[in-house]
Amino acid sequence: MKAKGILYLTFAAMFVWVLMFSLHPAAAGPPPKKGDMLPPINLVLPEEPAQRSYLGVSGEGTFQISQVKAQVVIIEIFSMYCPVCQTEAGRVNALYETIKKHKLQDKIKVIGLGANNSTFEVDFFRKSYDVPFPLFADGDMAIYNALGGELRTPYFMGVKIKEKGEVEIFYTLLGGFENPEEFLQTIIKESGLK
Repeated sequence: MKAKGILYLTFAAMFVWVLMFSLHPAAAGPPPKKGDMLPPINLVLPEEPAQRSYLGVSGEGTFQISQVKAQVVIIEIFSMYCPVCQTEAGRVNALYETIKKHKLQDKIKVIGLGANNSTFEVDFFRKSYDVPFPLFADGDMAIYNALGGELRTPYFMGVKIKEKGEVEIFYTLLGGFENPEEFLQTIIKESGLK
């Protein structure tokens, strides 16, 4: 009986923790919207050469999204603990494959940012859902807060990399998408990609 009580308390504590994260109050302002410029975000260079090659980045330390060799970057804000993100993982993987099928992989890249997730948690998510594109940890929520601090997961942003290195947000979506092909067509249309 005592073991059952401890088990219930453990589950209750975990539930409260997840609920607190999902109802997290704003730390820095409203979420980004269409037409906003993406604030400079430093991402740790991937260790895997294939992921560096995919993004077209090199060197040591960090890079910014403006340095990605693409015209458009689709950013997914996710959390390993988000059940919708877990369900959505297969569709986002299918989106990555749909981009390749349309031979747009040089123009459109996909990345994921793990809000409040450590490198261990992001790697666990990557392996659990066989994610083929780069995922980045945001354990201290610095990126999350730079993006407004009010985002829920999953949250998608389509950004255009402009000639002068500015990164403009042209699309946002809270929650998942049903059809990867339709989502890609929306991204193409909204970005003005040719």
